[in-house]
This record gives sequence, C-alpha cells and structure tokens, in this order.
Amino acid sequence: MKPRVLHLLSQRPFLAGSGVTLDALVRYAVKSGWDQHVVVGIPKNTPKPTVGNLVLDKISPLVFGNKKLPFNVPGMSDVMPYASTIFSKMTDSQVDVYINAWKNHLSKVISKFTPDVIHSHHIWLMSSIIKDVAPKVPILNQCHATGLRQMVFCPHLADRVKRGCACNERFQILFEEHSKKLSEALGVSNDRIHIIPSGYREDLFYSTNNKNRNPKAILYSGKFSEAKGLPWLLDAFEKLANKIPDLQLHIAGTGFGEEAEKIKQRMKVLSPQVILHGQLRQLRLAELMRQCSVFVLPSFYEGIPLVLVEALACGCRLVSTELPGVMKKLFHHFESVFELVPPPRLKGVDIPVVEDLPAFVENLINAIETSLNKPLLNSEDKNIASKLSQFTWKKIFQQVEKFWLELIS
Repeated sequence: MKPRVLHLLSQRPFLAGSGVTLDALVRYAVKSGWDQHVVVGIPKNTPKPTVGNLVLDKISPLVFGNKKLPFNVPGMSDVMPYASTIFSKMTDSQVDVYINAWKNHLSKVISKFTPDVIHSHHIWLMSSIIKDVAPKVPILNQCHATGLRQMVFCPHLADRVKRGCACNERFQILFEEHSKKLSEALGVSNDRIHIIPSGYREDLFYSTNNKNRNPKAILYSGKFSEAKGLPWLLDAFEKLANKIPDLQLHIAGTGFGEEAEKIKQRMKVLSPQVILHGQLRQLRLAELMRQCSVFVLPSFYEGIPLVLVEALACGCRLVSTELPGVMKKLFHHFESVFELVPPPRLKGVDIPVVEDLPAFVENLINAIETSLNKPLLNSEDKNIASKLSQFTWKKIFQQVEKFWLELIS
C-alpha cells in the first residue's frame, strides 16, 4: 500500500513561492510512489486548480468569497498577486469564521483521505489548528518566513498561532537564520527544526545558446509592492534608459490594491521600454528568462529567493540586494555572476528609511550597469552547472521525503 501524504496550503497555488514549492513536492512525490491529496484556498467562480500532475479528484479547495466565507482568500503577504484579504485588517468575527471554515474543511478531507503524514505550508493560522482535527497524524510544518513576519503585523493572532503550531511534530525552514527565530517564537527545541532549502525545476529552467538573448534586456519577477523594491527599480531604470539606447525592463508579475495600482500606473508611463507580462506560469517565465541578460531582485525581505537560482539556470546575470538568504546560501556559490546592492535601513520588517532611498537607487543603477557591461554568460559553463545541481528539486525532495518517512515510522 502506498504511503499517503496530505499537502496543505491556505492560499492560492502557483501564485507565490509556497505554491511553487507545493507543486514541485507533488510532482516528485508522484515519481516516488506516494498517494497524495492537496488542500488549497481559492476564490469563488474560479476553476479547481491543477497542482503538479494530480487528477482533480485529488484536490480539495476551500472556496472564499461566498456566503460561508464572505471575503477574499487571505494571503501570507499583505500585497499578493491577486485580490486578497490582509490578516492584520481582519475583524475578530472574520478570523473566527476563517478558522472554523478550515477546521470543518480539513476534518472532512482528513476523514476521507486518512493521511499517514501531513505537510503544511506556513507557520500561521491554518497550520495551528491541524492537531485539533487530526491529533494522531504527524505533521511537517514548513516555514516560508512570511508567518514570522505576520506575527509582527498581527500580535493579536500570534499567541494562537504559537500555541497551535508548537504542537506539530517537525518544522522545515529555508536557512539557519530562521531556526533561532522559529525556535524562540514557538518554544520548540532545535532538534525538531530541519533546514531544507527550496529547489528549482531543472526541466523548465535551463540555459541554451544566447541566440535569442537580448543583451539590453533586464527582468524583474515578483509582486507589485514596495517591499519588493520595485518602485526604486523603476527609478533606477528610468535613469539608465536615458543613458543606454534600446534598454528594456521586462516585468513578470502582478498585484492588487492601492499600492500595486500606483506602481502599475508608473510602469505604464515608462512604456514601451517597460514591458508588462502579467503573472506567468513557470514554463513561460523560464522562456522569458532565456531572452533577458540581467535579472534584478531589489527586495527588502525574502527567505532564500529561489527565483535567482531559476534566472541563473536560464543564463541571466544577477543583481540583488544583500539579503541574508542571498549572502548565506547563494552568493558564495555564484559570486562571479552577482552584483550586490546594500539595502536601505528598514523600519520594522520591510519599510525603507526614506533618507536612504536615493543612495539605494544609485547603487542599483551601478550594479545593473556593471552587469550589462559584462559578457553574456556561457550556457556551457560546467562550474555553474555543477553548483546549480545541489538546488534541483530532485535533491531537495529526497530530504523532505526522508522526514515524511521518519514521521510515519
């Protein structure tokens, strides 16, 4: 009999890093012989999503925006690439409705599927209630860092999350810095916390010859938000475009709300040199990466930004802020392809100090210009290919599967 794993994600799949992780875990678990079921959150009037290569009967979405759940799917970040509810702005009654809806939904799915192990994404509300409905099923609770950030934004919900999530057996984090934070937040011992980074799909993200690559094309992929540094990337690009003829900035992503709409209008003003592609599936994003020469991540807060690995695998040079995950997990492997930008000082988690922004923009300009002036990467560089191999999902899944099996045994 195949072992059974239930995957839980409280928001929409594909449209954020945790959704990409979910999709990859499902694909590799199929190859390894697991029986799987997936639970996600989706808005009403949208088709049931596909996840990995599972048949639709193996996916049980909780639907938002109806009479039972009369609000948008809450997102783990305050700015999501779709219309979403912000946790810090939810009323007490909305939180109660949200939690009870998940309890009822999970209870039905677990009763029917009877999983041997549960893999739940995010240290947040849904993960905090699983033991209420499945007290005997072991849980690997994956931290994507956004839950730790939401504890800061939502102190009135933090105690509930800490108490509930602390009951889960094991925890998966992306890099060491989060281990201490998670241990202190939940009051759990370090031996229950395992460092397993995310991976990239080498079947999608790979480099070819540079025949179709534009040496003057820059790419940004992510949400339309200030926390991602996008407004200041636009400032930097506007100045660079006055110096470099035919320079292009490709933008893959989207966003909702007043902040995102303001950024979107700014990008339209910079058209046609700024080219909007919208939210792209991974296949199309990989194709776009193979057409650009520099990928820029100007973000103020990330875990380990896997998109940098994906862009490098497709042959892009990298410009990034000096994020902890970048410095500890990526830079020392791929120093030759990186140009680093010191971030501005921050107020709170991801709000930049205004006085630091002019210098941040100038540093972005210098880093991008330096990357553009370097030769295109050699798609046959065996040194880069060898180092990239440790970040493939095949390698990462083997580590995740090991802990699933340990929990079952």
